[in-house]
Amino acid sequence: MNKDRVEGKMKDVAGRVERQAGEWTDNEKMQVRGAAKQAEGKLQNAVGKLKDAGKAALKQSDVNERVNAEDEKETAAPENTRAGRRRVA
Repeated sequence: MNKDRVEGKMKDVAGRVERQAGEWTDNEKMQVRGAAKQAEGKLQNAVGKLKDAGKAALKQSDVNERVNAEDEKETAAPENTRAGRRRVA
């Protein structure tokens, strides 16, 4: 979880509280500010999720490359094995 997700969630919650307080007090300005803050928080949280997904994809890609490289080493026939020797007459 990165900084954007944490800050976004905090803004989302704060916006909800402000919007709800505006509804209870019939303060339209407060409702609008709260809704805007809530939308901003949701957007920032979504950006953070995208960043986390990108990092996870890169990490998985690196792991896959290492595994594939190790598999290639194991499947290549070494020269010292029976499969790799030639008979000399």
